[in-house]
Amino acid sequence: QVLLAESGGGLVQTGGSLRVSCEVSGRTFGDYAMGWFRHAPGKERESVAAISHSAYSRHYADSVKDRFIISRDNAKNTAYLQMTSLKPEDTAVYYCVAKEKPLSGRLPGPGEWDYWGQGTQVTVSS
Repeated sequence: QVLLAESGGGLVQTGGSLRVSCEVSGRTFGDYAMGWFRHAPGKERESVAAISHSAYSRHYADSVKDRFIISRDNAKNTAYLQMTSLKPEDTAVYYCVAKEKPLSGRLPGPGEWDYWGQGTQVTVSS
């Protein structure tokens, strides 16, 4: 069984930066494409970013492109989401997700992931 544990959420001001991390245990980290999706109250879940098994490809939602960077360290079994130029509309619970199949050149939808963590709250104050 794969376990995903997020950390690093919190409160930040508009324009600030934050990095959330996701440590994976239970299976070989390199067997999974990794990603993040978010869910804000009253809104649809939104896939934010994804990175392939080898980090060869990365995909982003238009809403975060050029502001967020997804990365992974296979030696540490950890994926990261570096968020910059944060806006109040980025406020949401951020979930780390994993999938066994390749990304196939696109950002998967929120329902296309095989495993997900408990989520970490990110709040951006105006």
